[in-house]
Amino acid sequence: MSQRTERRGIHVDQSELLCKKGCGYYGNAAWQGLCSKCWREEYQRARQKQIQDDWALAEKLQREEEAAYASIQGAQSTPPQAQPGQASLGPFSKFEEKKTNEKMRKVTTVKKFFSPSSRTAPKKEAQEGKTPSPSISRQSSMETDRVSRDFVDFLKNLQKPGREIHKQCRAFIESMGNKKDLGADELSECVQDFYQNMSDRLMSHFKGSSESVERVMDQVEKYIMTRLYKSVFCPETTDDEKKDLATQNRIRALHWVTIEMLCVSMEEEIPEVSDNVVKAITDVIEMDSKRVPRDKLACITRCSKHIFSAIKITKNEPASADDFLPALIYIVLKANPPRLQSNIQYITRFCNPSRLMTGEDGYYFTNLCCAVAFIEKLDAQSLNLSPEEFERYMSGQASPRRNDSEGGWPQTAQALGGTTTTTNHVLTELHHNLELLSGLSSRQEKLMEAAQSLQSDLVSWQENVQHEVQGILEKYPLEIRPPAASAIDADNVENDRLPPPLTPQVFAG
Repeated sequence: MSQRTERRGIHVDQSELLCKKGCGYYGNAAWQGLCSKCWREEYQRARQKQIQDDWALAEKLQREEEAAYASIQGAQSTPPQAQPGQASLGPFSKFEEKKTNEKMRKVTTVKKFFSPSSRTAPKKEAQEGKTPSPSISRQSSMETDRVSRDFVDFLKNLQKPGREIHKQCRAFIESMGNKKDLGADELSECVQDFYQNMSDRLMSHFKGSSESVERVMDQVEKYIMTRLYKSVFCPETTDDEKKDLATQNRIRALHWVTIEMLCVSMEEEIPEVSDNVVKAITDVIEMDSKRVPRDKLACITRCSKHIFSAIKITKNEPASADDFLPALIYIVLKANPPRLQSNIQYITRFCNPSRLMTGEDGYYFTNLCCAVAFIEKLDAQSLNLSPEEFERYMSGQASPRRNDSEGGWPQTAQALGGTTTTTNHVLTELHHNLELLSGLSSRQEKLMEAAQSLQSDLVSWQENVQHEVQGILEKYPLEIRPPAASAIDADNVENDRLPPPLTPQVFAG
């Protein structure tokens, strides 16, 4: 089996990464293979069509209500006993005018219900009685405060345009705080519209300097998305969390997939390659800790560059695109990044579209989306396995690592151009390691026996000491005698040098 045949389930033509409209930009699976520019055009076109359909439905309801109202009024306007006269026309015309006004209010309500702004109307009405807040109601975190200070310091260099940019950004953040009831697509549309308007204004201010515009837009994106992160990342109106759990369980079920099955051109036995693999896994996991879409993209880019370095070290030549995608799939399977689908959707919805359409960030992100899609559709044919083997591995009844002795994967190694010398060397090293482990096991048993012997010796020594002490105490019991009473100066050694005591004398008076 040739190497080209084994890649049939993983190989992706580079043309498939581009937009299906043929504009030359990178497409995205979340946008049905379109780039952000073409997707927005399609989305706005579909949205306008939906609005027109809603208006047509509202007009149809209005005509039906008018016809029903006219038929009811036609049946009630001329009773059999009543004679038409001048006196009865006045009250009836007032009654008809009142009913017409009620009908028009109902029709207007129906039209408002189908209008694009109807979704935010209840929210605005509910907030009319509240005092407007100049900032987002939630407490700013330390990171948010730091980003805000950095943004203000950056805008000081722009002087007057910087103050205007800061004012517009704050106003936009406040307006987004009142749109929490919108869906994820509507929130994304609002952010992308703000990006586009801000970019157009900056382009006219900097007179076409794209580098200056990109530098300012990066700071604007960082400031806005850091402030809005908690409200727009994995919103409750989407099924992002459900997709995260499904992807995580899918990757866990594929824990048995080996590097040989994916035909990855990396030798993890090489220390430099192993270090790059660990760094790539760390970067793709670190993506979830970032708040700004640009920072999440930077984690993907660093991960991809580590993969290219690992492949280059293994092959001693620059890596190709066909080598990169299987290696990226392998890294994702080993890392199982947290909230992978939510992070991909977050980048897709709120990243500056120019980064996703062109450049290395867009290329690596598109490959990550392809890797996730491949993992979701991974089957036996993609791994060159039989359906029975694939089902046994997925159910946990068997493992490819236990089947190595049956001769399955050494054949694959030969098909890839390897020799039996490498396999024999690995087996020799394996037997040597097993012998070392056996020696360590025997040494550990001897050590445990010596430790138990020492413990018994300590116990017997303690008992012997206690027995000897008890025998001595019994043979020589301790007697405590009270001390003898003595005079105060009994211990005075110089008593002989003292004069005799005075003898009392009686004097006769």
